[in-house]
Amino acid sequence: MTKRAGGIRATVGRRDFLKYSAAGLATGTALGRAGAARAAAPLEFFIWSAAVDQVKSHITGFERKTGLKVNLSTAPWAQYREAMVTKFVGGAPIDALWVSDTWLPEWAEAGWLAPVDEFKELTRYNADVDDFCVKSMTYNGKQYGITYYSDWMGFLYNEEMLAKAGITTPPETWDQVVEQSLKIKQAGLSQFPVLLSLAQETWLIEFISAMTFSQGGRFTDDKGMAVMADGDKGAVKALRWIVDAVQKHKIVSPACVETGELAGLKAFSSGQFAFGLIPKYRVRTLNDPAQSQIAGKVKLMMMPRGDKGSHATVGWMRFYGLTANARKDKARTAESVQLMEWFGGKADGDYRFQKMLFLDVGAAFGVKSLFQDPDMRKAYQAFGDVDLIAKQQSLAMKKDVVTPWFGEWNEVNGAAWQAAAVGKSTPEDALKRSAQKWNELKKNA
Repeated sequence: MTKRAGGIRATVGRRDFLKYSAAGLATGTALGRAGAARAAAPLEFFIWSAAVDQVKSHITGFERKTGLKVNLSTAPWAQYREAMVTKFVGGAPIDALWVSDTWLPEWAEAGWLAPVDEFKELTRYNADVDDFCVKSMTYNGKQYGITYYSDWMGFLYNEEMLAKAGITTPPETWDQVVEQSLKIKQAGLSQFPVLLSLAQETWLIEFISAMTFSQGGRFTDDKGMAVMADGDKGAVKALRWIVDAVQKHKIVSPACVETGELAGLKAFSSGQFAFGLIPKYRVRTLNDPAQSQIAGKVKLMMMPRGDKGSHATVGWMRFYGLTANARKDKARTAESVQLMEWFGGKADGDYRFQKMLFLDVGAAFGVKSLFQDPDMRKAYQAFGDVDLIAKQQSLAMKKDVVTPWFGEWNEVNGAAWQAAAVGKSTPEDALKRSAQKWNELKKNA
């Protein structure tokens, strides 16, 4: 499944919410009066254009089971967020929809989504869902949905290249990544053995969050205050590793700041690199002979850890959200919750839709028990060691910078990391600028 998915965009600023809310009030009363009249109308379900055939098939099962009708509407991923914002502002009838974790703060504060904490038929699945998924659906102490899809940042290696260098075991730590990369470089197997894609695009925060978390650092603390510039608790160690890898060891190309995720994927598939920080789901592509020159040679390993860190990585997820519009009518709310459980929970006692998505299109899941399902384990062999994947997924963490002001901060933060990587700034100065911008935006929020 195409993930953009980790993308975080900021076309709607926090300061626009009052404007949007005011516009919504103009239609709010009419929508409220229309609630009862629409009670028997089909449920309005919006998704981006992914796995549409599978969604339609599952809707057919829901309609047969419940007698309810569902209208499915789609929009391309690239336009989906803006399309939904326009519909929310205009008061369009939407009952349930796919939501990116990165949009939750904005949409919740704008009053477009409704919490689901009172619906035990949805929250009962939390115990069987990865922790980062539940946290990613939670904002200001309230849960806003049920899991649709999740994935995380992986660390991959070219098994054949390591073997040619006499390396039998992949690295456990970031220091060992340096050691093995230097050995591979000295053997003439790769000019720049480590692939990092640090272009200023929506993927950047995923890459640098994975490196920061694995070093034991964070961008913000539990109260949302900036700690990225802290030498022990922040992102300094992660950025210092990148700077040294580019400037000192020369195991990462200076062109990393111009390399986007897709360009990096294509470069890795050509066999130029030994290691790569790459979204986990790309392993399937990299081991496909029709798409990769190194098919069958790409393996997943645990995220390298820092000297005071762990094998933690960053995760992202998408969920089924309930709209505030649907919440205005009791019957419509109940029907929408039924639909959400049918897709995000169990349908006739089984996680049918999650299994269909993974088996048909390779879309990953956040349900822990599915790692023990025989069919799922067999299919996951295309990605590698199933138990290693489950272990790494259990260590995924939600991004700690997902806020209404993320987009504005991210421009400054991304530029700061890039400047440090190419030697125009120290890691400390770069992250000091990042922290100052964060605190400024948080204060003015």
